Amino acid sequence: MDRNQQLGEVWIEALAAERGIADNTFEAYGDHLDCYFRFLDARGVPLDQVDVQVVADYLQHLHVAGYADKTIEGRQAVIRGLHRFLISEGIKSDDPTSQLAPMRRRQRLPTVLSIAEVSQLLDTAHALAEQRAKGLFTQASHARRAALLETLYASGMRVSEAVSLPARAARTKIGHLLIRGRGDKERIVLLHDQALEAISRWRALAEEYGTSSGTWLFHSVRNANKHLTSRSAEREIRDAAVAAGLSRPDLVTPHVLRHAFATHLLAHGADLRVIQGFLGHEDLGTMEIYTHVEISRSKALVMDLLASNDE
Repeated sequence: MDRNQQLGEVWIEALAAERGIADNTFEAYGDHLDCYFRFLDARGVPLDQVDVQVVADYLQHLHVAGYADKTIEGRQAVIRGLHRFLISEGIKSDDPTSQLAPMRRRQRLPTVLSIAEVSQLLDTAHALAEQRAKGLFTQASHARRAALLETLYASGMRVSEAVSLPARAARTKIGHLLIRGRGDKERIVLLHDQALEAISRWRALAEEYGTSSGTWLFHSVRNANKHLTSRSAEREIRDAAVAAGLSRPDLVTPHVLRHAFATHLLAHGADLRVIQGFLGHEDLGTMEIYTHVEISRSKALVMDLLASNDE
């Protein structure tokens, strides 16, 4: 083992002893260091002789090699930590990473379903919930899925908030709920008639099956005391997207429905601050992504119109 690798292992072991590192984090750090050491070894540069130019060349190498921004950010953070450790141990007197600016990731627009795609998703879910041929358990499961989809799209709530809704939420007759979100903050979310009807049908079928819950709104069909988990809800929504024949069902998640809720409201003239309140965002700046989505969609529409005029 060469000296670079020895110093790298000493740093990781010291880090593990000081903070405690999960196994997957330990492996990730090792991978980042291996990449860095391969670069240094190819150029014959020992760690104690690394300067600012070597670090800049390394980061440029990562960009040219096509690594994702997130990966480069992680590798930059690791070499920064390593060199600071070398200074603390008296192995180096200067930090070649001190002049590195924080990486600015390219903003990626969220996946947003069109109104037509959401309608297709919901219509298919409701159609499956009406089928009794495969038995009451399957029908109740499909009814729960339809109710969950309607609730998420009608309200824009997070999936963790939806699966934690109490059973009393089914008794609302006024089209809105008071929920407790992140930071234990309360906010009002909307539920239109179609969502309320879907919830009522799910509850009725659960009761018919014999597992109606007095605790949870979305619970296991077989066990009324066990609420639906976020992971199970994600799987249900992905299965619904497959059943609906959407082009990229693997991209359809509860968060995508949350984005669709916000973007469709904005497209229909809703005030950004009102949408902010529904979503439970404290900072209006976090809503900027939805305006970018609308601008992107508008540009695509204009380009389509120009292309059709040229034909």
